[in-house]
Amino acid sequence: MRRNKEAGGVRPVTFLSLNGGRPQQVTGQIVEESMACISVNGIELATFMCSPTDLDLLAIGFLYNERLIESLDDIASLHLSDSNCVDLWLHHEFERPKRLIVTAGCGGGQTFDDLSQEHPPLDLDTQAHANTLAERMKDLHLGAELYQQARGIHTAALADEQGLLLQVEDIGRHNCLDKLAGAALKNRVPTRGRILLSSGRISSEMLNKARRMECPIVCSRTSPTSLSVSLAERWNISIVAYLRQSRMRIYSHPERVLLELEQPSDGSRHPQVHNNTAEST
Repeated sequence: MRRNKEAGGVRPVTFLSLNGGRPQQVTGQIVEESMACISVNGIELATFMCSPTDLDLLAIGFLYNERLIESLDDIASLHLSDSNCVDLWLHHEFERPKRLIVTAGCGGGQTFDDLSQEHPPLDLDTQAHANTLAERMKDLHLGAELYQQARGIHTAALADEQGLLLQVEDIGRHNCLDKLAGAALKNRVPTRGRILLSSGRISSEMLNKARRMECPIVCSRTSPTSLSVSLAERWNISIVAYLRQSRMRIYSHPERVLLELEQPSDGSRHPQVHNNTAEST
């Protein structure tokens, strides 16, 4: 799934560039940030700082990840206003959850779910080759259109061993997972048993969204948190972090990642598992 090129996400900007020589005035692009809100059955549910693209996917995915809907069939109508407010009406009654948790997400994520409660582990035996995960992370980087234009934005993707299935972008890494869930629902793409890739840190609310989508392998270019690793151990999810070129760290359920591989035809090195903690995030 590719982003609509007319949907925005970046704006032109003029800046002064200093790079060892004379200052130069440069015209480039910068990622957009705006406020968006979601209301359900006339009740304001949440306000986000986000990228003003795919807001319908953000709203649908947020409701799904927060367990307020189970499928698109629960939505009677959806309207996006000029003020970046997504109004949804459900087929069932809705009462705004009283518990709101402000998370460690970029821009201030939020969830209504209590991460202290127990959830059953995923009953999946999904595995993936280590070099395949490295290839999918490379695909994630190359497929991030807004990032290639302006940098400064996160991306996430749903994948299998053959390639990326869906990819989204947003200034908030947690927003990316909501948009990804919304894209999967809208395009009727199953998420169960798939590989989830993110450019951002894997924190507890990120892992909670991954578990809701039933993705047993979660990969990131950067670090997990202690709580996300603890939850991953309990929920039977593999966290593969610092996945960069031929290197990675597997923090939970390493049995999902197959390490004994044939030499790649392009002559590239095998992915390596590193245990040192000195690497920069």
